[in-house]
Amino acid sequence: MAKHEELPVPVFKSLEGVYGSGSQLEEAELRFKKLKSKFTEFFGHAPDIYARSPGRVNLIGEHIDYEGYSVLPMAIRQDTIVGIRKVEGGEKVLRIANVNSEKYSLCTYPADPEQEIDLKNHRWGHYFICAYKGFYEYAKSKGIDVGETVGLEVIVDGVVPTGSGLSSSAAFVCSSTIAVMAVMGASFPKKELAQLTCDCERHIGTQSGGMDQAISVMAQSGFAALIDFNPIRAAEVQLPAGGTFVIAHSLAESQKAVTAATNYNNRVVECHLAAIVLGIKLGMSTEEAVAKVKTLSDVEGLCVSFAGKHESSDPVLAVKEFLKEEPYTAEDIEAIINEKLQTVFANSFSSLDVLKVAKHYKLHQRAAHVYSEAKRVYAFKDTVSSDLSEEDILKKLGDLMNDSHYSCSVLYECSCPELEELVKISRDNGALGARLTGAGWGGCAVALVKENIVPQFILNLKEQFFQSRIDKGVIDKNDLGLYIFASKPSSGAAIIEF
Repeated sequence: MAKHEELPVPVFKSLEGVYGSGSQLEEAELRFKKLKSKFTEFFGHAPDIYARSPGRVNLIGEHIDYEGYSVLPMAIRQDTIVGIRKVEGGEKVLRIANVNSEKYSLCTYPADPEQEIDLKNHRWGHYFICAYKGFYEYAKSKGIDVGETVGLEVIVDGVVPTGSGLSSSAAFVCSSTIAVMAVMGASFPKKELAQLTCDCERHIGTQSGGMDQAISVMAQSGFAALIDFNPIRAAEVQLPAGGTFVIAHSLAESQKAVTAATNYNNRVVECHLAAIVLGIKLGMSTEEAVAKVKTLSDVEGLCVSFAGKHESSDPVLAVKEFLKEEPYTAEDIEAIINEKLQTVFANSFSSLDVLKVAKHYKLHQRAAHVYSEAKRVYAFKDTVSSDLSEEDILKKLGDLMNDSHYSCSVLYECSCPELEELVKISRDNGALGARLTGAGWGGCAVALVKENIVPQFILNLKEQFFQSRIDKGVIDKNDLGLYIFASKPSSGAAIIEF
């Protein structure tokens, strides 16, 4: 039998197969009815086909996927739905509408897979164009003939909160890619879709590591997943029944694509430079290190060998020995690697943007976070499957989440005051563990809470964190369910024909 990740995206003839029963199904039925009605209002027809992809919450393993390390997310019930229709003949254009047309106006683009995306003029429809370009690039690379380009009519309905750290952009790009694939009559295995959607989000200017797309495409209901990379694969992780994950929005919006040069992509560059410097300090020639070393996982073996001489297997030992804690200037690094930074990153426009604004580079802290966080992911997975009592399992998972947050906050510096406040209030109200989730710099926190206190926990957070924001008019109290909710692991991407 084929492995889960080698199967195609499932096709359903009804919504029950995707959304189950009860209130979740009722909500989905209303959304699809509205989406179909809006599509007809915009374009005069119903869609040919629908695709959906969920958001995700990363339980542990932050900012390490792009360094080649495994992560442990789960899909959430909130998703993005795309309705799509082929337009044969006539003008070849892509017309992309949104159910929330007051906030997101109709976008029109040429039906040209070669078009460049104008990153200086950020439009919401760019995410669909990422998917469109990515689909055609992949089909071409595989020698798959998908015929002539045609016009497409598209409508989008996303309920993953934007800027939340719950991967609204990945849900949008994945559902769009799958919708284009389905309407063009193609079918790719899930693991190839996960890679292709990761690659195409880079068209929007973020150097994504692949976790968000992998879990959105490959998630299975009832399970979190240990996602490995190179190649992408997913292993089911059964979470303990007595614990629930509560997700709460800090209300500080994280605009990953907009702030990439100073935040997200800056950390990618710092990790790359830390890896090159470690490689050189541990015996590689400068030429070899600059040419071959891309991620901290590339030099982990050298770091572990060094640690072995000191009766340890912890790569952080090499970080402490060879990377100074004080920030490096560009000149400091260039003296070590014998190369201009602009030359090292000559093929990456997004990295060159980082170099233009960076004042210094904190190599020690970034590398220490990545190596320690990678260990916590496996400790989390091993704890879940251990012989410990459920009580002890939940406590240990909580401790790992707390350690992860400390590392993200202090070493990786991707937290913010609102997240710090939310994490503290969560712990004060009985969370076994709480941490920022997603890229950080805003967005959400995730808390591990015993099942039997979830309603009271949510109530306490509403009173102690959200009420003051409601009073100030930051959010409407009727929308609170969008900003704090409990979630069990949900299912991944699907195609719906009905």
